[in-house]
Amino acid sequence: MKLIYDFRQFIGHILQNYKLITTLIVNDFKKQYLGSYLGLFWAFVQPLTYIIVIWFVFTFGLRHTDTADGTPFFLWLILGMIPWFFFAGGLTSGTNAIVSNAYLVKKVSFRVSVLPLVQIGSAFLIHIVLLTFLIFATILYGYSPSLYWLQLFYYITMSIILLIGLSWLTASIRVFVKDVSNFIAVIIQVGFWATPIFWNADKIPSKYHILLYLNPMSYIVDGFRDTFINHIWFWEKPIDSFWFLGITFTFFIAGAIVFKRLRPHFGDVL
Repeated sequence: MKLIYDFRQFIGHILQNYKLITTLIVNDFKKQYLGSYLGLFWAFVQPLTYIIVIWFVFTFGLRHTDTADGTPFFLWLILGMIPWFFFAGGLTSGTNAIVSNAYLVKKVSFRVSVLPLVQIGSAFLIHIVLLTFLIFATILYGYSPSLYWLQLFYYITMSIILLIGLSWLTASIRVFVKDVSNFIAVIIQVGFWATPIFWNADKIPSKYHILLYLNPMSYIVDGFRDTFINHIWFWEKPIDSFWFLGITFTFFIAGAIVFKRLRPHFGDVL
């Protein structure tokens, strides 16, 4: 019950201070790119350049054929890459949310638990641009908008909840253990190839599907493809949704508990 009360306070704080949080998100986003000649342009160059290179390689180099159901391979690929970019960027910056904003930690009136949310919000600004690119690409490949596209909000919301829980967990530990940042970098590298982005989950034998269930990003990636290509509602996959929600809210609760217990000691270490 105490945890529920704390969560209600957290949501209330966000609603009461949304202007301040929005300002912090925008400032953090700008801060990452100030001082360079092209400024904010660099925020979008890296992911878009990577996508363009992938398109060139698989169109003119490897000449990968379309998927078994006729889906253009490039479209199928970016539907997996774009949600991963958001997750990887949000988790990396969220892990360093406390140590990179140490001056705010010591302010009595500031709720430190929103700092990971600020970092995730900053990463989300780039995600919005990539989502716009994804929507245009989907339409150009001949897929018309449909009601299924509405569940994109569901998958985005679930991604944010997952990131908040993980970031609370990793950011609070990062204050005391510097190696956490390097550990997360390794996890992200391994996770990229362990998630069905370049490969199809259907080729995995059923007895190993438990490994996919334990990777929540597999659910998000499949969800993007179900939204734009396969036209499958998330509730039509009850087992997948059950596993994902169970793991996501486990991380969310664990992150909240660890963050709350370590928060009183942040000021002493920073």
